[in-house]
Parts: sequence; structure tokens; C-alpha cells
Amino acid sequence: MIRTFIKDYDDTRNPEVRKKYGMLAGGFGIFCNIMLAVLKVVIGIMSGAFSIVGDAINNMSDAASSIVTLISFKLSGKPADREHPYGHGRLEYVSGFIVAVLVLAIALNLFKESIVNIVKKTPISVSIVTIIILSGTILIKLYMSIFYMHISRTIKSAAMRVTAVDSRSDCICTSVALVSVLVMLCFKVNIDGYAGAIVALFVIKAGLEGAKETTALLLGEGPDEELKEKILQISSEYKDIIEVHDLRVHDYGPGRTFASMHVEMNSELGMMRAHEIVDDIERRAVREGLVSEFTIHVDPVDENDDFSIKTKRIVEEKIKKINECIKIHDFRVTHNGTLVHRMAFDVTVPYDFNKTDNEIMEDVKEVLKDTPGNPALDILVDRS
Repeated sequence: MIRTFIKDYDDTRNPEVRKKYGMLAGGFGIFCNIMLAVLKVVIGIMSGAFSIVGDAINNMSDAASSIVTLISFKLSGKPADREHPYGHGRLEYVSGFIVAVLVLAIALNLFKESIVNIVKKTPISVSIVTIIILSGTILIKLYMSIFYMHISRTIKSAAMRVTAVDSRSDCICTSVALVSVLVMLCFKVNIDGYAGAIVALFVIKAGLEGAKETTALLLGEGPDEELKEKILQISSEYKDIIEVHDLRVHDYGPGRTFASMHVEMNSELGMMRAHEIVDDIERRAVREGLVSEFTIHVDPVDENDDFSIKTKRIVEEKIKKINECIKIHDFRVTHNGTLVHRMAFDVTVPYDFNKTDNEIMEDVKEVLKDTPGNPALDILVDRS
């Protein structure tokens, strides 16, 4: 199906090709879910099985979700403009969140109605036709889950992954409804309300997981370890780079990743050579598809200033007394060869460090208060 409808289907870095993947998935989902919903409504009404009607409603919500997916992929593929200089890629994450909310809304209503059904003990009637259609539904939903997951991995789409998980949950839900029908057919025991409640709980779980994943993407996540390692690997190939820090990645949608980083380099290299090195790293990261745009800031280090090097070691030892996890970088001093007049540096602590930035700065000033010359301190706190 992908090869039939998507030209250059293997060029997944092309935004236009990516958009076609999403639109194909959306169109396929609309067709399949509407077809399944109609069949289940007919069967559910004829048999009186509430779990089947509830599953049909779930399919209708899936069809609505597929419409959202189709529209969002079309809009997210729009190029950047004056109002949106970073493009429209995050619309894909928005669509994933909308899908998750729709799933949750339907599931909560289904759970409520199932409880009512348990209390009222509404009778149901079943047939072989019901079993055949429900079995066919499970197979179709299983195929849809595999299809969506394949697209998710191919184009690295969180929204498609949410849709794939939802289809997989539908397989479980319909299987539960099928078990309910079989129990009624074989043992004349009505567990339809309980089956409906179980279906609802599965769908609620899938909705919460999808909402959590897409919300994290919308809020902004840190760089994944694989991306971080690849960028650090490229940087390590340049012997003039002393240290790398403050790697930041901003995700504006699939294929729209912007990154920045600081590198320490010997000040004697000169501006032209330093620019040549960082420019080469930036271009390689973009060319290899790691990020869409890369900006590197150079922090000059005077490796021939023995006094500064010695002072930095002393400062590091003193700051370790506060906590071993605290690191410093971008260290600069103004001195006359014997006394320090000014010190400037960044302090790096983990995100979950249990002190505020102001408290950390006060602790640093406290351990450095006996520095000869009583230098002025210029401190910034970074969390990573």
C-alpha cells in the first residue's frame, strides 16, 4: 500500500514524503474504522450486546482521530512563514494529544454505561454471525496496529505510535467483547457489562499513555542519549576542543530540530580557526540528519595562563565540598599574577538538585569568601 500510494517512499527525510505517509495512514484509518463501526452497531443493536455497541463507539472515535491525523499531517507539512519561523511541525504532536483526549473521553463514558449495564443486567442474544464479524474485526485492527507502527518507525512519528497503540488496545477490547459473546453462547451467562468495563479500562490506559507521550513532546524534552552521543562523538574528533557543555535541543516537530552547544577552545587558536572548527561540526550534524540547524558558541580558554589554571583547580576543589555532583565550566579570571580581581564561571548541577539557583550561588560564594584579594564573582547556574 505504501509503495502504491507514496512516490519516493524511502525518502523519509523529505517533509513532503512524510506528509504523504501521515495522510495515507489517516485515510486508511477513516475507511477501516467507519466500516467496523457500522458493522458493530448493527450487530450490537440486533444482539443487545452493550460491549459491542461500546466497541463500535470506540471505532467512531478512532475514525475521528484518523481525520485529525490526516488534517494535522497536511498542515504540519507547511513550510515556515513569518508568523511561524520554525515551521508547523508541532501540529503533529497536537494531533496525537487530541487523539489521546478523544480516546479518554469515549472510554470514561463507556465505563460509566458499563456499570449501569451491570446493575440493570440487560439481556443479550448472540449468533455465529456475531462471532465471525468480531473475529474479523480483531484481525483488521491487528493489521492496522502493525501498519501504524511500521509508519511510526519509518518516519519516527510519536502521533503514529499513539495511533498504533490505540489500535492494539482495540484488538484487546474487541477480544474481550468476543469472549463475552462466547460465554453467553456456550454457558448462557451474561458478562457483557463486566466485559464493557474491562474494555473501557484498557482504552483509558492507552489514552493516558498517549496523552503523556505527546504532552512531553509539546512541553519540550531533552536530547535523547543516542543523539547526544552522536554529537559528542563528532566533537571528540577535533583535538582543539577541550570540553563540550550546555548541549540543548529544541524540537519543533519531526525533522525540525534545532540545537545549540558550547565548546571550550584554546584562545590562541584565533577566531578564524575556531570558527572553521565549529562551522564544520555544525554542517556535519545537519548533513548527517542529526539536527535541522546547529549553533555552537565558543568559550576561549587561555591554556598558557598557569595562574588561571591553578586558580580553577582550587575553585573546583572548594566547590566539591558543597556537593560532588556540582561542576564548573567556562572559567575566566582577571588577575595581576598574584591576586584575583574577578572570577566568572558557570556552575552545573542536575535538574533534580534540591537547592534553588540562588541558594547554590550563596553556597559557592561562601566557600570562596577566603580567596586572596576578595575577587568579584560572576556566577551563572545551569541545570542538566
